Amino acid sequence: MNKLCSCIVPCFNEEKVIPIYYDEMQKVMKQEENIEFEIIFVDDGSKDGTLEIMRKLSEQDPKVHYISFSRNFGKEAALYAGLERAKGDYVITMDVDLQDPPYLIPKMIRCIEEENYDSVATRRVTREGEPVINVIKLTLFQQ
Repeated sequence: MNKLCSCIVPCFNEEKVIPIYYDEMQKVMKQEENIEFEIIFVDDGSKDGTLEIMRKLSEQDPKVHYISFSRNFGKEAALYAGLERAKGDYVITMDVDLQDPPYLIPKMIRCIEEENYDSVATRRVTREGEPVINVIKLTLFQQ
């Protein structure tokens, strides 16, 4: 039986980048034969067309789910809501703007499975001048 990987993606006014993110995730989902995916978009009170794009993707693809907040509660609340909804054996939190590249997901999953880690995180090596909190974003852990 294949393992399930839940990708939690908080969004705030991201109508332009959601389709690009989804296309990049499609590439990853197609290349992984032994992993099933679900994408959980969390609309954090967006005022643009973010929610409508999430709805359309959810209608077209049964792997896509969404949560919609009535107003902006912040990224942490969005992540928590996604974690509550996630069904995966593995859970990934990532930003929709592709600063967290989806192509790293298979390598991270292999680290968990083959190297017996409980969690895996990535960080950029060249982010001079940015605070540490912005450096560690793409995190995968086993539930």
